[in-house]
Amino acid sequence: MHDLILKNCKVVNENRIIESDIAIKNDRIEQVATSIDVESKEIIDLDGKFVIPGLIDDQVHFREPGLTHKGDIATESKAGLAGGVTSFFEMPNVNPTTTTNENLTKKFELASTRSLSNYSFHLGASNSNIEEIKKVDINQAAALKVFMGASFGEMLVDDIDALDDIFNYSPLIVVTHCEDQKTVKKNEEIYSKKFGDRLCAEQHHLIRDVDSCYLSSSLAVDLAKKYNSDLHVFHLTTEKEMELFTAGKIDGKKITAEVCVHHMYFNESRYADLGNQIKCNPSIKFESDRLALINALLDDKIDIIATDHAPHTWEEKSQSYTKAPAGLPLVQHGMQILMDFYHQDILSLEKIVQKTSHNVANRFQVKDRGYIREGYYADLAVLDIDKPYTVSNENILYKCGWSPFNGHTFQSSIFMTIVNGNIAFRNGQISDNLPFGMQIEFDR
Repeated sequence: MHDLILKNCKVVNENRIIESDIAIKNDRIEQVATSIDVESKEIIDLDGKFVIPGLIDDQVHFREPGLTHKGDIATESKAGLAGGVTSFFEMPNVNPTTTTNENLTKKFELASTRSLSNYSFHLGASNSNIEEIKKVDINQAAALKVFMGASFGEMLVDDIDALDDIFNYSPLIVVTHCEDQKTVKKNEEIYSKKFGDRLCAEQHHLIRDVDSCYLSSSLAVDLAKKYNSDLHVFHLTTEKEMELFTAGKIDGKKITAEVCVHHMYFNESRYADLGNQIKCNPSIKFESDRLALINALLDDKIDIIATDHAPHTWEEKSQSYTKAPAGLPLVQHGMQILMDFYHQDILSLEKIVQKTSHNVANRFQVKDRGYIREGYYADLAVLDIDKPYTVSNENILYKCGWSPFNGHTFQSSIFMTIVNGNIAFRNGQISDNLPFGMQIEFDR
């Protein structure tokens, strides 16, 4: 007896779209075939809807522990389900920071009774925790996160000797946030003097400018080449940085690149109406940069798409530019953004799946996820490609309760999300009594 059969699917997987049925038993995909007629507890006719592997978002801030007034693992994983996200890798800049193996273990324990989707966590680097880095279990942590700028306290890694050690000795993939802090500070002084009290979000991309990104990302690439490190550069934002990366399939690459949905979608013109809502680090930049990122994605210089979901309260974002924190909530709407690009004939569904699921699984060596394959975990998202979806206060699931897309109508909807064989989201509703997600396993 099967648990669930999905009939009349358009399955988007491994660079092709096929009409197929999918049979699920326990938490795994049992069969993918043209027609499956066997007994099952539930049979759903999808009537030609597209079925894709659930998104693996390798870059989210769920704010737990210590910052849970902004979001937490339970609320934000739930929001992710509404966006087709079935697995996530969460960031170490929480309180206390995840810069020790002890704190890393505590986060896994926390997620085991909090997360509704599958989870893993990045160990965080500091200027002084190289011994912790050397001891990390490579089959537990997703990667080693290095904030090369745009952070504070121990999470800011700005000592070149520490960076040398990290790139030389890390047993994990090094994932980086690249902004040169000295350049940012210099620009802050220039624009503060120029605008005084009139300094606002419209100067954000000028303060956190192209040079600040390139100086830092080129340093990361140079260090990776020097030590033959595995490097993945998060949330690239500039045309200039694209010269640092090589086009081609992700398999075999030692240095890979990522773009986030908001940097693909917004440009500098939107600061005028959205202000601090789209203040993020690294900054949203010029239209020429946005287009260059999309072209690099199509050319396979950029390998992965993520959200960098980073919620803050509306009160925090309503402060003056200099006081408002950087980051915006995105995990619920990232896929809708990408489907808008599909409708504009910019991205194919096959390319979206490659960048949000397949390549993430390949790069981080995720075990049995990221593909629609027999024997793999049944992590699936079902797209209602022609059903519009309007973002409103009533359907925003982020704990912070707001979105820069509030009032915007996307051209497509997420119809259903399945996690480990369980229907987690259907027709706009989170399912009741969901089991908790699983800790993601790696095959390293």
